[in-house]
Amino acid sequence: MSLPLGGRLFTRKVIMEKILFTSESVSEGHPDKVCDQISDAILDATLAGDPNSHVACEVFATSEYILIGGEITSKFHPDYEKIARKVLRDIGYTSAEKGIGCDTCKIDVKVQEQSPDINMGVSRGSLLEMGAGDQGMMFGYASNESKNYMPLPISIAHALVKKASELRKNGSFAHARPDMKSQVTIDYTDHGHPRIDTILMSIQNDPETNMEEFRKFVSEKIMKEVAREFGLNEDFKILINPTGRFVIGGPAGDTGLTGRKIIVDTYGGSAHHGGGAFSGKDPSKVDRSACYYARYIAKNLVAAGAADRMEVQLAYAIGIPEPVSINISTFKTSRYSDDVILEAIKTVFDARPGAIIQKFSLNKPSFKYLDTTVYGAFGREELHLPWEELDKVEELKKFFAKQGK
Repeated sequence: MSLPLGGRLFTRKVIMEKILFTSESVSEGHPDKVCDQISDAILDATLAGDPNSHVACEVFATSEYILIGGEITSKFHPDYEKIARKVLRDIGYTSAEKGIGCDTCKIDVKVQEQSPDINMGVSRGSLLEMGAGDQGMMFGYASNESKNYMPLPISIAHALVKKASELRKNGSFAHARPDMKSQVTIDYTDHGHPRIDTILMSIQNDPETNMEEFRKFVSEKIMKEVAREFGLNEDFKILINPTGRFVIGGPAGDTGLTGRKIIVDTYGGSAHHGGGAFSGKDPSKVDRSACYYARYIAKNLVAAGAADRMEVQLAYAIGIPEPVSINISTFKTSRYSDDVILEAIKTVFDARPGAIIQKFSLNKPSFKYLDTTVYGAFGREELHLPWEELDKVEELKKFFAKQGK
């Protein structure tokens, strides 16, 4: 910008602040994720033995100790301790020195049955008449900024720890241990052409690790490889183990608890969250199943062209099948009025808990909740999850064509 002053011309440079957004992810070895995986492995085993089981399994982990608690009502009772030890072994926690010993840690089981007061509202005969397992509000989100309709920051953050964990397990990533975290900052200043601004990774490592070689591997074989997979820039700022030391990890380094990574599990902060966690809960708990369905609604609406970004809120009352409210936000990207979009949701989708369970086969033994426990429950194309299907797009397009704008 040029301004005249005293007969001379002065130029003032206008500096635009970057528009940045950050999301994080954690690996399967993070203590909270250890607990989530044990909870979901117990859920899978219980539902496999009795598809009508009601499960709310909570796990606490600390140095050489696992506590399994919660409410489980089922005709089948698996070996909880055996399941927990297998999860730890599969992650790679085979000794106290690494974080926790799968064969040496103490495990206590404090499980009781579900309250009959709650069960009375949920079990109402037929599946479609089933009431919601609790009150609460659940959110689903979709954006057309990526091919899987997910926000870029959380998708890249998941990809980083997933790749690092895979390389650790196949032996390519020397001296890496199970506990890892990633954080990705995306520059949205030019919204049509987002760029990676910063990638941070903290990765547990052996005490004798050559950190110079370790950081080079992370930078070249993980960070830049993932950036290329997403077709994005490689000239981002890099932070690797910024404290300088990360040897003590897993439950030995920090306590873990089921359900503490709700933003990691969903959209990385790009959308609202009702507060409920997923892991360890059977599908009668709308904390889980209704979040899946809200994502299904949002993704199909965005794919049908209703908006570039869509957030769907569903709210329930305990014991009542129908949602007490449905709300949407399109962030000023919609091509139709909110009234038209809400009418489309009510016409095309059935958000009753029983209908959700039936639609997604959420109580079938073939469905494994453990598959969704790490690296996010949404946008996982490799898992072919039922709530990621775009089978309502054509029906929605026909509806909008009839309604007009």
